[in-house]
Amino acid sequence: VQLQASGGGLVQAGGSLRLSCVASGAAFSKYVMAWFRQAPGKEREFMSSVTWNGGRTSSADSVKGRFTTSRDNAKNTVYLQMNGLKSEDTAVYYCSASGRPRAYGSGYYIKGASYDYWGQGTLVTVSS
Repeated sequence: VQLQASGGGLVQAGGSLRLSCVASGAAFSKYVMAWFRQAPGKEREFMSSVTWNGGRTSSADSVKGRFTTSRDNAKNTVYLQMNGLKSEDTAVYYCSASGRPRAYGSGYYIKGASYDYWGQGTLVTVSS
């Protein structure tokens, strides 16, 4: 699976962006998809994930109520809608895919090591 993220850019605090990640290859619907981010000088951080059919999502506490993840399996695409952006949201955002079947909600899918494939990242810069 190859992942191509897009949609990053420069936005003012309080604004919105929608990131997209298109997957190539077969069986997109068999992967749990997630978004992570990494700010300069910081470790990679889990943002959100979505189950195989899009029925359930999980988000980090820092973005709950502001960021929403969804997917369109017909388009092999996962989205991250980001609203109410803050300067501390400035980071490179990565989409990822996990083909490992585990119980969703167990905490497995918030770990970067649980993901097999990663996109190249898209930079989001929030100006205050």
